[in-house]
Amino acid sequence: MVTAIYGILLIISVGVLLYMAIKTYENIDINYWTIVILIPLVILGYYLKTMAQTTQAAIYCFCFIYIDSTVLLMVVLLCMLRAMEAKTPIWVKIAGYGACVVHLAIVWLCIDNQLYYKSMRLIDTGMGIATKMQSGPLRLYHWIFIAAVLVSMVIILVVGVIKKGTYSRRSFAIYSIFLIIGIAMYILEFVVDLDFTPLPAVYVAADVMICIEYDRAHAHDISCLISEQQKHRSRKGYAAFDLSGRYLSCNEKTYEFLPELKEQIVDKKLKEDSHLAEIFYKLIKDYKDNKTMSLIFDVGDVICKCEISEFAMRQRGRKMGYLFDLSDVTEEQKMIAVMKDYNKSLDEEVTAKTAHIEHIQEKLVLGLANMVENRDDNTGGHVKRTSDVIKILVEQIEELGVYNIDQQKATDIIKAAPTHDLGKITIENAILLKPGKLTDEEYAIMKTHSTKSGEFVHILLEDVEEPHFVEVAYNVARYHHERWDGRGYPEGLVGEMIPVEARIMAVADVYDALVSKRCYKESLSFDKAAQIMIEGMGTQFDPNMLPVFIGCRERLEQYYSSAEAR
Repeated sequence: MVTAIYGILLIISVGVLLYMAIKTYENIDINYWTIVILIPLVILGYYLKTMAQTTQAAIYCFCFIYIDSTVLLMVVLLCMLRAMEAKTPIWVKIAGYGACVVHLAIVWLCIDNQLYYKSMRLIDTGMGIATKMQSGPLRLYHWIFIAAVLVSMVIILVVGVIKKGTYSRRSFAIYSIFLIIGIAMYILEFVVDLDFTPLPAVYVAADVMICIEYDRAHAHDISCLISEQQKHRSRKGYAAFDLSGRYLSCNEKTYEFLPELKEQIVDKKLKEDSHLAEIFYKLIKDYKDNKTMSLIFDVGDVICKCEISEFAMRQRGRKMGYLFDLSDVTEEQKMIAVMKDYNKSLDEEVTAKTAHIEHIQEKLVLGLANMVENRDDNTGGHVKRTSDVIKILVEQIEELGVYNIDQQKATDIIKAAPTHDLGKITIENAILLKPGKLTDEEYAIMKTHSTKSGEFVHILLEDVEEPHFVEVAYNVARYHHERWDGRGYPEGLVGEMIPVEARIMAVADVYDALVSKRCYKESLSFDKAAQIMIEGMGTQFDPNMLPVFIGCRERLEQYYSSAEAR
């Protein structure tokens, strides 16, 4: 009967291991994986021991069983330390696991030579084979080791109870309770001299409980939600809440925006009338109700932007909570406010002069575009040249009839060309003016300029320009870095999903970059540039632009050879 019970427990423990193995976790907790691997081995030892017919077979089973009172105990202690976010020095781990290795070496080398056990006999109880042993001199090391584990456990428990901070008491309690129960059962088994130990049931219960809590435990570690570089070096703050609104974790940068978060207890909800609740809970509600993705709020003289997204602990896993992204947008908001105020004053001043408004607005866009260009040494004259190139391309398109573009849209496309890089005004000089190749992180920041360009088009033009022009300018600004094959940004649009005006702008933008000199490269010859452009038709560019480019290639080369393009 006991054999059957141990067999069922073995199957459950193996099932837990397999269940964890098939889940595609983004992050792996090596301590927990050590537990789920060792528990089936230990239970296998108990299971086989109940069927042993010789003392030698029982000895081999004990070699598996002793893993529980050595390595398994040490791993659980380390899990307790990790649960309360204590940094364990490497020498502590080496000392702990070293003691486990010594303990196992004594067992494995001396268990059958009367140094560890003086004698061992088997008893058939009718429910399985039980073993009775008489301790040898080296068994003293075992009790010294257990005593050291008990002392360590008590110290960790005391520190965990009195420690202030935002670590998860729930995870800490789970490890602590099962460790206490396990050691108590072990001592009870020795004192009462039980035929069969209940420890395998304790191990399986702990295994199942920790498995259930695995996702939640990881949500308390912000580095499982963002990369280590983002955690320690990012200029942004990150905070995580579960689906019920309970606080989980944040990185250090978040405390600069919201210092009161230092006092928030993990796994507890925010106070309903608190400043934190006004930010996080309001954004969660707006996100659920209206799909609102961001919220602007003030912290002293700093204007912060808080953006919300959902997170899961593994690929394609169920949603576990909300991840908030906090950033300083003071300068951006001030600039936008100035632009809005300026647009408002213009609107009030020239309400009856639509043509004049359009002229002023065009000058403003060009001025901002030139402002961006003056910051970027790499693109001198780029705004003017791309505007001229767009005009040449549009004229060729109209001549060939490649697209169904009416005269109004053709005019709008030419007029919208200067808006395509407005968003670069938000890019830091360190990135915008970097002479060498950008890092992946810098490139990711640089790519945001297309999205920002689209936003500025709405801010600058929406209330004072005709809707048809605003739409064209927005598409040019936001989507001119999309690729025909879908490998562009910001949205990865494919083929005709990309607005036609953005497809035309992409050709003008890239061609100018190829034939113009930059601080990090010389200009390419017309033949080499044309070869690259033609090869890119159908991958980077709309293949319908191939006859357009070929048809106006000579005009383009004449333009770039003239003084007008310099």
